[in-house]
Amino acid sequence: MGLLFAKLWSLFCNQEHKVIIVGLDNAGKTTILYQFLMNEVVHTSPTIGSNVEEIVVKNTHFLMWDIGGQESLRSSWNTYYSNTEFIILVVDSIDRERLAITREELYRMLAHEDLRKAAVLIFANKQDMKGCMTAAEISKYLTLSSIKDHPWHIQSCCALTGEG
Repeated sequence: MGLLFAKLWSLFCNQEHKVIIVGLDNAGKTTILYQFLMNEVVHTSPTIGSNVEEIVVKNTHFLMWDIGGQESLRSSWNTYYSNTEFIILVVDSIDRERLAITREELYRMLAHEDLRKAAVLIFANKQDMKGCMTAAEISKYLTLSSIKDHPWHIQSCCALTGEG
C-alpha cells in the first residue's frame, strides 16, 4: 500500500522551482550552472543577458536562470525576480576589491518585494585558488548574520571540480 501511495504521490508532485544565479562578472555563475546540469566543466564566455536550464532532481524541477553580472547588466536583474524561490549568489573568493559591490547587490536584492520569501545560497567559489577568502571571511564581510528575514547558507566551492 505504501509503495502504491508513493507512486501516486510522485505523479502529482512534480514541482517546479525558479532559481536565479547571480553575482559579479567572472564569479563562476555559468560554470556552476553547467556543473549542476552535466557534472562537467564547460568553457564559457561572459554571459550577456541570461542562460536558462531545467535541472530535475527526484521529480523536482529547478528552472535555473544564470544572469549576466557585468555592471551594465546588474540594473536589469530585477526583471528576473518574479516567482523566484531561491537565489544562488556566486562570490569570487579571490576578488577582495569588489566584495563591497557584491554586498551592495545582495542587500539590494533582498530588499526587493518579489524576493521577500526567497532563500539564499551563497557559493564562495574559487576555493582552489591560493590566497582566497574563506567562507567565514566572506560571511563576515557580507554581514550575513544580519540577514534575519531570509533563510541563507554559505558554502565553499570550486566550480571547476564540483567540490562543495
